[in-house]
Amino acid sequence: MKSRTTTALIATLLVAGCGVGNETNIGSRTTVRNVGSDDLLKLRAGPGLNYDILMGLPDGTPLIRRQCVTEVGQLWCKVALAKSPRVEGYVSADYLARN
Repeated sequence: MKSRTTTALIATLLVAGCGVGNETNIGSRTTVRNVGSDDLLKLRAGPGLNYDILMGLPDGTPLIRRQCVTEVGQLWCKVALAKSPRVEGYVSADYLARN
């Protein structure tokens, strides 16, 4: 019985730790926001400005949030395109809406 309780407690702590601050959990839907009508959010190969740009995403692009990490004081989230989940990269969390 102790083993089940310990396993359940560890699983609960791991799941609870998947959120980032007030952000939603891994696998949640989100949308690109506040990029502006004349600009695109850069989907990058890694979490930071020094990584290659894979593509630009306009406001309103639906995404699936994977996980977020902090690099040089900036929160970056790994995301996938909602309509093409195999297309993944990193974007600044500043431009993601909570759905």
